[in-house]
Amino acid sequence: MPKDKSTYKRRLAREKVLQVLYAYELSQEPIALVMENVFKDLKMNNDDFGFVKKLVYEVIRHRDDIEKYIREKVAHWEFERIAVIDRLLLNIGICELLYFPDIPPKVTINEAIEVAKTYSTEKSGMFINGVLDAILDDLKSKKFLKKMGRGLIEESMVEETQAPPRKKSIKGK
Repeated sequence: MPKDKSTYKRRLAREKVLQVLYAYELSQEPIALVMENVFKDLKMNNDDFGFVKKLVYEVIRHRDDIEKYIREKVAHWEFERIAVIDRLLLNIGICELLYFPDIPPKVTINEAIEVAKTYSTEKSGMFINGVLDAILDDLKSKKFLKKMGRGLIEESMVEETQAPPRKKSIKGK
């Protein structure tokens, strides 16, 4: 369980985003209907619901661009063979990295790994970590990472100067 109540609430929110995207992927129903069905018995405050709704819509809106990042990092794998849950978690993580400037990259990656541990396979956390880490490095090197807020800018600078170089692609399983 996460350390504090707000972290726990955000984890639950991310799990709901995953559930919505998974149901949407399988059913191809209109997203509003899928969200209504997933949330019908859920009690969320407005901030949590706003976060969930925004994340769902941003993932769907930017899906093609987001999946280009994934395809670049898994070039040696057949994209269609990536587990649906893993692909959706990568979509969520990349969306947060690109379009949610107030969420620290470490939080995004850690949350994706933790949700994967609950909803996917034993090795999914390592896979998701490797792909998101490689994408984060690319975003930093291309100056595409736009994070704002207390601790985010300074933290990125420190990580950039102190982090050892990482591999940029993920080899097949």
